[in-house]
Amino acid sequence: MQKSQTEHLYKILVIGDLGVGKTSIIKRYVHQNFSQHYRATIGVDFALKVLNWDSETVVRLQLWDIAGQERFGNMTRVYYREAIGAFIVFDVTRSTTFDAVSKWKDDLDSKLTLPNGKPVSVVLLANKCDQGIESTATNSGKLDQFCKEHGFVGWFETSAKENVNIDEAARCLVKHIIASENDLVESVESDVITPTLNSFRSNGNCSSCFKS
Repeated sequence: MQKSQTEHLYKILVIGDLGVGKTSIIKRYVHQNFSQHYRATIGVDFALKVLNWDSETVVRLQLWDIAGQERFGNMTRVYYREAIGAFIVFDVTRSTTFDAVSKWKDDLDSKLTLPNGKPVSVVLLANKCDQGIESTATNSGKLDQFCKEHGFVGWFETSAKENVNIDEAARCLVKHIIASENDLVESVESDVITPTLNSFRSNGNCSSCFKS
């Protein structure tokens, strides 16, 4: 008799300054398409991505595209509610968007925690890497240190246009969410999750995704 699959639904926030490419990243990840002419998101938009994580686990990601102009307003508290992970995005061609990353992270941490009081898992995306811009914000050593200091679980250079590292960043985030969820559930449920994590670690080659 075939064993039934376990399904997980995770609310994921995608936040960052206006114009950094949040909508483009989501469209590429969910629909595998790209356009130069997305209209600016107003308020919040949604998308759903279904992952067959392994033979026993299906993961549904509900991606919330939070408008950059929302900045750190009161409404973000409503948008953040019940999220279990996030991407914070900046544009490597505009240093001011990197300068804002720590403010987005601080705002997120102040409004959203897991039931055990710990912060949610957050991956930093250095978007538009196809532009070939070299800057402090794309220095891997400095980004490693920045992420450790600010509590990110990892970072990736991404390009929605060229489809660079978006799937990899999502797998990194889901891996950490599952690990965090293990801390919140009974040990009997961890028997299903542990092989998944070990399988990922044995096959992964991402130096930018920090281990739990």
